[in-house]
Amino acid sequence: MRKGNIIAILGRNASGKTRYVDDMRKRLASDSVRYIAFRDSYGSGVDNAYYLQLRWNQHDIDAETPTVGELLEKTFLLTGEDTEERRHMQQHLYGLFCLQPLLDKYIITLSSGELRKFQLTKTLLAQPKTLIMDNPFIGLDSTARRQLRDLLQSLTDEQGLTVYLVVARPKDIPDYVEDIIEIEGNGNAAERLSDEKREALLRLPLALHRQYHSAEVVSMRNVSIRYGERTILKSLDWTIRNGERWALSGDNGSGKSTLLSLICADNPQSYACDISLFGYQRGSGESIWDIKKHIGYVSPEMHRSYQRDLPCLRIVASGLKDTVGLYVRPNAQEQTVCRWWMDLFGIAHLADRSFLQVSSGEQRLVLLARAFVKDPELLILDEPLHGLDNANRQLVKDIIEAFCQRPNKTLIMVTHYEEELPPCIDHKLYLKKN
Repeated sequence: MRKGNIIAILGRNASGKTRYVDDMRKRLASDSVRYIAFRDSYGSGVDNAYYLQLRWNQHDIDAETPTVGELLEKTFLLTGEDTEERRHMQQHLYGLFCLQPLLDKYIITLSSGELRKFQLTKTLLAQPKTLIMDNPFIGLDSTARRQLRDLLQSLTDEQGLTVYLVVARPKDIPDYVEDIIEIEGNGNAAERLSDEKREALLRLPLALHRQYHSAEVVSMRNVSIRYGERTILKSLDWTIRNGERWALSGDNGSGKSTLLSLICADNPQSYACDISLFGYQRGSGESIWDIKKHIGYVSPEMHRSYQRDLPCLRIVASGLKDTVGLYVRPNAQEQTVCRWWMDLFGIAHLADRSFLQVSSGEQRLVLLARAFVKDPELLILDEPLHGLDNANRQLVKDIIEAFCQRPNKTLIMVTHYEEELPPCIDHKLYLKKN
C-alpha cells in the first residue's frame, strides 16, 4: 500500500472479491477508511420501509424522509471543520455530478445512477484517506464515468487518497491504474450458451392460454409526468409493435426508469396518461396483475427490493406470481420450470442457497432467471448486466438473443453501454433530460 495510489481488485463473479475486501477492511479498521458497495441503499430508516413502487408513490413517503441536500450537509458538518476550502470542495463535487438540481429531492426518489452520484459525493465529503469502491462505474452514464475516472486520479495526485477499485472485468479499470490484484477463485463456470441449450430455448412451447393478440404492445400518446415543479417526461409519443426489440438510453435522471414504471403499472400516474398495453387502454378495467402477467422485468430497483433471506429458487419462483418475494412454496411443476431457467443461466447450483449470501453478480443472474421464468411476451431489462463479468455478460446476451427469436416476443432493454446490446436490437429511443 502506497499513499496516493489506485489499486484495482479484479475477479470473476463469485471469485471471492467481497471476502477479500472484507478481510482487508478488518485489517485497515479506521475512521479514515470508507467503503462503497453500491447496493442501491438509501440509508437507515428509509431502508426498512422501502418497497418496489415507493419511488413513484411519493404520497407514501414519510415526512421525515431526508432530502439529498439535507443528507449531504449533515455529512459535511459531521466529518470536518466548516472551512472555505472544504466548502469549495463541496461545491466542486456538486457541480461535477450535477447535484444542484437534486438537492431538494427526497433521497428515495433518486434514479439508480443519481443515487450512485449521491453516494460518491457523500463519501468524498467525509475526506477519507483510503477509499474502497465496489463496481463504482456501473449505473453511471458515459459523462459521469469519465468525470469519476478523472476525479479519482486528481484526488490521489493532489490529496494523497488511496483508492481500491473492485471490478469484475478488465475494461472497468481506468488506463492510469498500474497495480492490479487478481482474485483467482472458482467463480461461475458460465460460458456462452451451448448449441444444445439454445435449441432447447428455441423449441420451448408458448403458453398459448395466456398469449395476447395485438399488433401493438405499447402505445403512449402525449405522455407527460411531473413531480411538483420537476418535469420528468414531456409530451412523449412511443409505439412498440409486436416482435420489436428496443434499446432505451439516456443520461442519469432522464426518465428511463419512470417510463418503464408506466408500462409495468408501478407508477400511479400511468392511469392518468393515454397509454395502451397489449391493445387495451390503461384504466379500462384491467388490474395491475392483468398487466404484469405478460411482462418479465428486472431493474436496479427490483434488486434493491429483495432483502429477505430466501433460497434463490424461491426468488426465481416469485416471477411466476409477479411478487417481490414468494412466501408460498412453489409446487413440483413450478420448481421444475424454475430449475430449468436457473440451469440456462448457469446458476442451478444456487437453488437452495440464500439469496442474501451469494455474490451480487450471482444475485443479478437469479433476478434475470426470475424475469424469464414465466416466458413473458414483453421482456423489460433495465441495466440487466450490472456487475457481471465478461463471460456471464456474453451468456446473458446469448439468452436474450435466442429468446427474442421466438414468436410473439418483444424486448425493451436499458443500458449505458452500447456494446451490451444484443444483435437483435432493431429500434432505439434516447431520452433527454428536461
